[in-house]
Amino acid sequence: MKNSLLFVMLLMSSFGFSQKSNGKTETAIIQTSAECGECKERIEGALNYTKGIKFAELDVDSRKLTVRFKNDVISLDEIKKQVSQLGYQADEVKADPQAFEKLPACCKPSGMEKHNGH
Repeated sequence: MKNSLLFVMLLMSSFGFSQKSNGKTETAIIQTSAECGECKERIEGALNYTKGIKFAELDVDSRKLTVRFKNDVISLDEIKKQVSQLGYQADEVKADPQAFEKLPACCKPSGMEKHNGH
C-alpha cells in the first residue's frame, strides 16, 4: 500500500514538472525609433524587468533591439506593445502618441541633432 501511494505521488510530481517546461526561449530583433542613450536606458530598463524577458539590449546606432524571451510567458506582440507604450515604434507597431509626447526632445526623431545644436 505504501509503495503504491509513493508511486502515485512520484508520478504526479514528475507530471507537474514536465508541464512547467513547455516554453522555449526565442530571440527577436525589433527595429525601433530610439535615438539616444536615454532611449537605451528607458527601453532596456523596462524590458529587462519584465516577466518572461531574459535579456533586452538596444544598439542605438542601428536602433535595433535584441530581445531574448520565454514564449510561454510573453509574446513578441506583447513586447512590441510594451515598447510602443514607452513612446517608441517597434517594427510595424507605432509609438503610443501620449507616451511619445512625454519623451524628452533628444528621444524624438532627429532629436539628437536638435539637442546638439543648442
